[in-house]
Amino acid sequence: QVQLVESGGGSVQAGGSLRLSCVASGRPLASYAMGWFRQAPGKDRESVATITWNGGSKYYADYVKGRFAISRDNAKNTAYLQMNTLKPDDTAVYYCGARGAFDSDYGYWGQGTQVTVSS
Repeated sequence: QVQLVESGGGSVQAGGSLRLSCVASGRPLASYAMGWFRQAPGKDRESVATITWNGGSKYYADYVKGRFAISRDNAKNTAYLQMNTLKPDDTAVYYCGARGAFDSDYGYWGQGTQVTVSS
């Protein structure tokens, strides 16, 4: 069982930046594709960005519009989400997730870290 712990959230003004980190333990991070997801109050969890196990392929939600960048350092068992030009509607709890090679969907989740963007 892999455990994931997010950090790096906080409160920023619109236009600011944050970098979220997700540290894996229990299993090597390299065993999983990784993703960042977010959930605002009253809304479903949505995918923000994903990255394959070796970083070869990345996906970004349309609303990111080049503002966010996902990366990973398997040697440190850590995935990152760099968030630039933050907007108030980016406010949400951000979760990292992991998907094993034989899984069709993400099944492992961190506890979440709050991101609040003020106007």
